[in-house]
Amino acid sequence: MKIALAGAGAFGEKHLDGLRHIDGVEVTSLVGRTLDSTQAVAAKYGIGHVTTDLAEALAQDVDAVILCTPTQLHAAQAIQCMAAGKHVQVEIPLADSWADAEAVLNKAQETGLTCMVGHTRRFNPSHQYLHDKFVAGEAQVQQLDVQTYFFRRRNINAKGQPRSWTDHLLWHHAAHTVDLFAYQAGPIVAANALEGPIHPELGIAMDMSIQLKAESGALCTLSLSFNNDGPLGTFFRYICDTGTWIARYDDLVTGREEPVDVSGVAVSTNGIELQDREFIAAIREGREPNSSVQQVLPCYRVLGQLEEQLGRTVAA
Repeated sequence: MKIALAGAGAFGEKHLDGLRHIDGVEVTSLVGRTLDSTQAVAAKYGIGHVTTDLAEALAQDVDAVILCTPTQLHAAQAIQCMAAGKHVQVEIPLADSWADAEAVLNKAQETGLTCMVGHTRRFNPSHQYLHDKFVAGEAQVQQLDVQTYFFRRRNINAKGQPRSWTDHLLWHHAAHTVDLFAYQAGPIVAANALEGPIHPELGIAMDMSIQLKAESGALCTLSLSFNNDGPLGTFFRYICDTGTWIARYDDLVTGREEPVDVSGVAVSTNGIELQDREFIAAIREGREPNSSVQQVLPCYRVLGQLEEQLGRTVAA
């Protein structure tokens, strides 16, 4: 299977690392914002075709596209890929508006192509381990307490490099937890949000607090910040009826910080590789993938409702 990857930044390289481990897959085209830096990444991974134009990549002999481009481009580019007859995996978030999320779903239904969204938390072994417990009836979420903390008072990416676009606490980082909470605890029936002051240059809220309630009665409290000067990342405390667990990306410990062995959960302990494996397998098997656009759309409905509740558009 021949893949085009668009977005040669920090997260694009994580996908390239994961795709290396999947048999029968070759990344044959790489799309980036600037030619020189994209060529450097292509040389590192042995990718033959390099361009700054997604349309040029779509004209190549490729079967599918993985989009790791700026948030504001995701919906339009996902539709562009499917219009060109390509399966597409679009990194989280699917869109930064409810209307755009619906438009992507409509295009996927019209074309019948595989359209998957990169909700990596569904694939991290830590969360998979707990999902298996919940499905088996061995535990039930009572409360999910989540901290999503970064130190990004300037417009920089995960590598500390300047960004050409502005990130979202609501539409990007909250999307991970809103979808995961519904995946683990059931449909969301109530949601509330508060945001802190708007950054004078970036035009976004740098701090946000979100409360969710599932149909099951489970609660979720999510704190997000770009102002945090300390440990970075997202940390999930699952308070359940039969135990407490803390998930840190692919790693899992009990509430008492005792390590949990998740090595047997899947064929890899790398959540992004597992996400890419699901995308490739769904295409090959002609089935709906976990984290399909259909499955994650309720998350974006909730995000749209929260944006309305905040009383303004969370602008880029």
